[in-house]
Amino acid sequence: MSNLLAASFSKKFKKRACLTAMISGSMLGLTGCGIPGHRGALSGPPLPYYYSLNNGVILRSSEEIGKSEEAVESEIKVVSADKTEPESKGLLDTIKLVNFIKPPKELSQDETEIRSLEAEPSSNEANSTHVDFSAPDEPEGSLLIPPPLDPIPEVITLENSSQLSVSSFFNDPFLVSLINQALVGNQELRILAEEINIACNEVQARSGEYRPFVTLGAGAGVEKSSRFSRDGAVEDQLQAAPGRGFPEPLPDFLVATNISWELDIWRKLRNAQDAASMRWLGTNEGRNYIVTRLVAEVADNYYELLALDNRMLTLDKTIQIQKHSLEIAKSKKEAGRGTELAVQRFQAEVQKNQSEKLIIQQEIVEAENRINFLAGRYPQPVERISVEYIDLNLNALSAGLPSQLLQNRADIRQAEREVAAAGLDVEVARARFYPSLGLRAGVGLNAYNMRYLLSTPESLIYNAAIDLVGPLINKRAIQADYRTANAMQLQSIYEYQRTVLNAHIEVVNHMTKVENYRQSIEVKKEQLKSLETSVDVADKLFQNARAEYVEVLLAQRELMEAKMHLIEIKQQQLEAIVNSYQALGGGGF
Repeated sequence: MSNLLAASFSKKFKKRACLTAMISGSMLGLTGCGIPGHRGALSGPPLPYYYSLNNGVILRSSEEIGKSEEAVESEIKVVSADKTEPESKGLLDTIKLVNFIKPPKELSQDETEIRSLEAEPSSNEANSTHVDFSAPDEPEGSLLIPPPLDPIPEVITLENSSQLSVSSFFNDPFLVSLINQALVGNQELRILAEEINIACNEVQARSGEYRPFVTLGAGAGVEKSSRFSRDGAVEDQLQAAPGRGFPEPLPDFLVATNISWELDIWRKLRNAQDAASMRWLGTNEGRNYIVTRLVAEVADNYYELLALDNRMLTLDKTIQIQKHSLEIAKSKKEAGRGTELAVQRFQAEVQKNQSEKLIIQQEIVEAENRINFLAGRYPQPVERISVEYIDLNLNALSAGLPSQLLQNRADIRQAEREVAAAGLDVEVARARFYPSLGLRAGVGLNAYNMRYLLSTPESLIYNAAIDLVGPLINKRAIQADYRTANAMQLQSIYEYQRTVLNAHIEVVNHMTKVENYRQSIEVKKEQLKSLETSVDVADKLFQNARAEYVEVLLAQRELMEAKMHLIEIKQQQLEAIVNSYQALGGGGF
């Protein structure tokens, strides 16, 4: 008899298991339909044939030319004929890394890779946009290596100046002290530090969503049911114990624990945590990028202060020369060899430059307070070195390899994290089309009297349930969320491409500016020597009555303007050096 019952129970269990499997499978099939087509990103801009980043390092992209690696390697050996084979091989490896169409390879080694860049269209993605990331073919008849107009300069070094520390690059104790104060006291960095804490808290919150939730609680209550209601009529006919009815009103005491757990079978919850982790890392990189900008901004204002000091010194020297000419004009007037007009013109020129000194003094105060604001302190004088400003030189710049920008620039690293996070958001949105599996269970003690609460198993209560829930009809909300996640993913990819492109352009602009302004300063120095000689000659001729005062005034004015212009050019050059250091990724952590 027991065997028959067991067999019957086994058949019923198998039927229920088969029915459950069929229902679950149908839900998987039904809910998996209706996923919108996934759109891929357009390719990023290719590198040109000749790409100069390091004042002479000329690199080309093997993919866009459509040549094999062996052919490109041999051509690079021709271009860099004075280089050894290992260095040429290094240039070839760099060419492969420079094409920033896709995120860096480190993202493809993890499940956080942007699957949209390489996923094949599904059956319902026939109308979706498919993007080919392969490089365009080279037009027929075009030259692979056009003959250069000028000889290719020798590559001195492939090191990157961003590897130098702040103290080593600037080599100025006053400036380094100001930068350290800014890194400690700057309020913007403190705000960003709290942004990092917020992102870290989001990671912790996401990490708890795919783990079981356990709650423990206790409760007490009292209830009085109407005798003319169903509950009251039932209680009136029942007995809580032999010969004892339910008390009125009816107390209720409960001690229980509940467990709920959503099984992350589609990695929806874990992908959400990984996306939050990527954004936390991106927030850290964003703070590092602000640090590099802060270092550059403090250095720019510091060198502007030095330029203002030099302008003030130039005005003092010019006023001294003009006062000497004023004394000569007065002497000539007293001797009857000059007029009051010359005296007044020289006097007006002296007063004009004295007025200009006050304007510069105000600019010095404002520049000092800009540094004070960046350092997070109240207005106070800024200590600085006393140096011949025109001859002030910083460390020589070297951009290294173009691929190093992908490693050194914090904003590029932040954009990489955002791309990875956006790709994971797409996977989270995709998982919402499939059913979610949840477990619920609870166990506790329940009684109408406290002395019966621990009487087990009579007061023991428990429950258990499995929920399999998935969307069936009206999926517009999750379809819209999926399309939104896909669009945000494309935005992050384009933002990554724009960030990389902007980084290369910044480096080229600032480094070429450094070199061009250096040459301009050398020419300007020669002009300054000629003007100084002309002022001396004009002054001697004026003393001997062989030149008019107007010629002396014009010579002095041109000399002062040339000095001011030279100081401005030097300031622009130093600013370009600082900005190049920042554009290469220097000054960060």
